[in-house]
Amino acid sequence: MGRDVIVACDFSSAEATLSFLDKFKGRKPFCKIGMELYYAEGPEIVRQIKARGHKIFLDLKLHDIPNTVKKAMAVLSRLDVDICNLHAAGTSAMMRAALEGLTRPDGTRPLLIAVTQLTSTDQESMERDLLIKEPIDKVVMHYAECAKLAGLDGVVCSPLEAAVVHERCGREFLTVTPGVRFADGDAGDQRRVMTPAEAKRVGSDYIVVGRPITAAADPVAAYERCCEEFIG
Repeated sequence: MGRDVIVACDFSSAEATLSFLDKFKGRKPFCKIGMELYYAEGPEIVRQIKARGHKIFLDLKLHDIPNTVKKAMAVLSRLDVDICNLHAAGTSAMMRAALEGLTRPDGTRPLLIAVTQLTSTDQESMERDLLIKEPIDKVVMHYAECAKLAGLDGVVCSPLEAAVVHERCGREFLTVTPGVRFADGDAGDQRRVMTPAEAKRVGSDYIVVGRPITAAADPVAAYERCCEEFIG
């Protein structure tokens, strides 16, 4: 599977999102639809963007009891997105239930990936707020291995962890990595970051890029720069 740049369409309305995508004349960037946009516009925005020919990563990070997640994933599978996700912290039972719900009667399904630790989380906050005392690298790898054993396709992780995830879980186990910034850009609220070129070097399969593209003076040029650095 080839690398790709996923643009985080973190807008608050369909109007703003579609206006942004209109800038990409003839290009169809892979889009991430997260909580803000999905909660503002509902499933219809997914249908609209899909109808325009974009691949979609539906980033809702489900985390609930297994049966609830299974039923929710069955609904999401009807939206024909390309990637869905959940929190690995929901346990292996929840991840297996999610796979069951996501799989359509004909056996097809979107890719399903698990969030290990958010890229805004560091060792200090993990210990202080989550009472997890293990080293963050060990926690991320444990969550990744649990996701693989549950049958998932990959994980969302920091690009700093992508190489080791592939080492532990195999090259085909996908790494989708937010926390990507240009070398001359602002890290914002991300703690564990890399540039697109560095993410390529360590083996990230997909990078998720938001503000460095969406808030750029020329978003199309920023997107092209990302693709050039990451895909080549």
